[in-house]
Order: sequence, then C-alpha cells, then structure tokens
Amino acid sequence: MKQFFFCLFTLPGLLSCGGPEQADNEFSAVVFHRGNGAEPDTLDPHRSEGTGSAEILRDLYEGLTTETVDSDVTPGVAERWTISDDGTVYTFHLRADARWSNGDPVTADEFVFAFRRTLDPATASTYAQTLYPIRGAKAINTGEAPLEALGVVAKDPLTLEVALNAPTPYFLQLLTHSSAYPVHRASVEEFGDAFTQPGRLVSNGAYVLQEWVVQSHIRITKNKHYWDRDNVQIEEVYHYPTEDIDAEFKRYRAGQLDFTDQIPNNQFNWIRENLGSELKVEPYLSIYYYVFDLSEPPFDDVRLRKALTMVIDREVLTARVTGVGEVPAYGLVPPGIANYTAQRYAWADIPHAERVAKARQLYREAGYSIDNPLQVQIHYNTSENHKKVAVAMAAMWKEALGVQAQLLNEEWKVMLQTRKNRANWSVMRFGWVGDFNDAYTFLEIMHSEHGQNTAGYNNAEYDRLTEAASREGDLARRRGLMESAEKIFIEDYSILPIYFYVSKHLVKPYVQGYRPNILDRNYSRHYRIESRPEK
Repeated sequence: MKQFFFCLFTLPGLLSCGGPEQADNEFSAVVFHRGNGAEPDTLDPHRSEGTGSAEILRDLYEGLTTETVDSDVTPGVAERWTISDDGTVYTFHLRADARWSNGDPVTADEFVFAFRRTLDPATASTYAQTLYPIRGAKAINTGEAPLEALGVVAKDPLTLEVALNAPTPYFLQLLTHSSAYPVHRASVEEFGDAFTQPGRLVSNGAYVLQEWVVQSHIRITKNKHYWDRDNVQIEEVYHYPTEDIDAEFKRYRAGQLDFTDQIPNNQFNWIRENLGSELKVEPYLSIYYYVFDLSEPPFDDVRLRKALTMVIDREVLTARVTGVGEVPAYGLVPPGIANYTAQRYAWADIPHAERVAKARQLYREAGYSIDNPLQVQIHYNTSENHKKVAVAMAAMWKEALGVQAQLLNEEWKVMLQTRKNRANWSVMRFGWVGDFNDAYTFLEIMHSEHGQNTAGYNNAEYDRLTEAASREGDLARRRGLMESAEKIFIEDYSILPIYFYVSKHLVKPYVQGYRPNILDRNYSRHYRIESRPEK
C-alpha cells in the first residue's frame, strides 16, 4: 500500500508532519499529533490495562454509549434505549448505519460475543469485574456458569437486551469502558490474539489502525464507515508513546506535538509563565498510590504498613515535589464525587511530628529499629515525575524511621509483568483513574476477586459491603454502604495513598474543541485543527 505523509504548520518556521520522519510533501489532510504516555500494553479492548492504550482504544472503538467532550454519556452504537420500571432491564436499539471499518454492519450479536469474551476466564481480562452488574457475569467469570448464562441477548440484529442483577446507577457510563466495546467477531476468530495487528484490526470507532511502530508511534486514520464521520474533522492521528516527559515537552516546543499527555513537573513554573494559555491543569478523578504485597512478610504486618503510611508528608510532597495542584490523599476515593463523602485516616489532621512519633512506635512494635532497619525495594514505572516522588518517599521513610530503600524503575509493560509475579516485588507504584463518576469505580477494584487488586487485599466485610452497594437501588443506603467499606479499607493499610491527580496537558492554540473534564477523556474526534496553511 502506498503511504503518504501530510504536514501542517504549527509554529512560525516549524513544520509538523504526519510521520516520525518529516517529509516535504504537499498538505492534503488534517493531522493531529498527540503524546500518549506509556507504550500501549495491547490494543485488545478486553485485555488492555493502562492509560497508554485507553485513549487509542477510544479513538478506535465505540460502545453502546459514548461520551461528549464534557464526558457526559451520549448515544454511541445504540441510538436509543429503554429501561424497565424496576431499572434492571435495558433494551438498546442499534443504529442501522453503524459499520465496522471494513464496511460490515455492527450487530447485536457482536455485542453478545464481546461481553462474553470479556467475561470468559480464558480471556483473563483484569477488567472483567466491571461487567459484574450484568446477570450471570460473575458466575461466568469464576467458571461456575457457561457463557450462554449471561444476561445479554440479541433480540434481532439491531436490538440488544441486557439484564442486570439490580438497578445500577452508573451502568450507562460503564458501557463507555473498553471492557464493553464490541470486537469484530470474524477477525478475532480468524486471527486469534493477532487480530490487533495493523492490517487485521477492524474497528467501529471514528478511526482505524494503520501503523504501530513500537516505541515510535501509532498511526490511525479516519474510518470512512463511521456513522458520525461527517462530524469528524481530523483525518489522521499520531499517538506517540513517550515515557520520558522531558522529551515529550521538547517535542511539543519544537512543534512536533500538538497535545501532550503530561508536563514535566520541574518545569511547571516556566511553562505557566511562558506558555500559560496553552497549559491546561484541571481536577482529575484519579489517585496516585503505592501498593504493598500483603501475601508475605514483611508487609503482612499492618503495624509496619501503617507506620510507613503515616510518615509521608503529603503536603510537602505535593507542594515541593509535584507542585502542580495535586491534592494530598488520605483515603481511596477522591473528593468531589456526587452523593458521597470521601473517607480519611483518623490521624490525617494531626501535626506531622505527632504522626511520626506514633509511626516510630508502630515500627518498633513490628520488630524494626535504627539497628535493624527495614530494607525494601520500591518499584516504579519509568518517568521523571514518578522518580521524584519515589526519591522523596524513600527520603521521608529514612529520616523518620531509618528505612533503607532501593529504587527500581521499569518500563510500564515490564512493570505490569513484574506485578503479576509477587515473588519479585513488595512495594510498587500504581494509580487508578475512575472509569465513571461514581465512588464505586474506586471501591470495586479492591474487592478480593478483582483483577486490579494488585495488593491482594482480602477482607470479607469489605467484600460484603461493596457487593451490597452494587445491588442497592436506594441511593442513601448505597452511599452508607460504600462509605462504611472505605472506612474499613483505609484502616487496613493495603495501599499507601499519596495524592489525587490533576490532569496536565499542553494544547496548541490551533487545536480547537478541548474542554477539561473530570475523567480526562480526550477523544480525537472531538477536536479540530484550525488556522491551517493554504495549499
């Protein structure tokens, strides 16, 4: 296939081109160059785990529902739906003009296939629990029921019925998650796991995959069969995986990027003073934390976990180390979620010196001292920002308790593999971005059976409360159940919360349509490139 590279002017005297190697070709398409953070772990929507794949998958796929630029739920493949009086049965009516990128119609049967595939134990999806509100989902995922037991039925090619266990207030937003995306059944059956490769991946979203060059770029182009294609202005998108945030910033300043995934915290003041109108810092429904491996010593001792958690001075860390407006975290659920009061450690408001004194006592009770210090490795994925936090945390542990910590950084995909092998780590950096604007999206991942429960946290009462909340239709009672669950969780100290994120992007002035949203979802189809040069 003949390939063309397209260019557009981005800054005076600089040319931003449609490929990693810039070519001197005539402008003939609207191209968007965006940073993407880590290299995607996979482009299989039912197996992906990180944010590095999430934004690309949102460009490639579309679920029954999708989102507006403000992250509000709006019709996707389903143009409309009805809900039964008891709130447990949803009937979705699919668009007659919904098409895959090869022109095939998107049918209700393919959603049945996709939901079953996510829940099939053989898929090993770490997000399978996201679909547990659906009738039969948990039994299927735990191997206790056949795939056919799932409460998702194709009534005809354009009508899909989904039966839930109980009313689920966030269900329509849940359907925007990649675990609920359809996949092209014929491609999956023909190519198996290789269906995600360029030339084989058939998608139903606004774009289709053309190239994936590892550690270089992912190139996608406008899907000419997408039902809303007339409202998609950007014709070609390059997602650039860049774990080196300083390098991403340099590419942005050189005019090679139109949109950054992050900004280097150590240059925040300069950026604010010199690129203020292009800097976008907004509240973000996500948490930055470290997890302890609870399965074996030394972190099977709650006294040690509590001591290490108490001595972290989050106010100093967010003011002097990160310094971009992050909010110190003393619990799991970020503040600001509707119909919920985020829980905090009982000691969160006492002076830091008193915290340290109590932590030292707990440290001694756990069997450690200056003469017998805890020796531990801290794993974090490659990023200058992550490194700065890890260095600060290790220094705080050493100053307050005498802990001797060794820092180990790994690329994101490597760290995901390390995480799965508990013998190779004991403290690891992690984070969680809410999948929908509801406290349950944070609480559910700590259930003992959830695939994202990295720490191996297991508390029967916590499980009971979160399961009850998932079935509770009364909002006041549901809130009480979730708040009680979070109280239990934070007192078990299975994670060490550091801060609640803010989203941090640089956006070129000619990129129109950007609006911040609390979930930091950035679909390329929502944007436009203005002030292009004439041919």
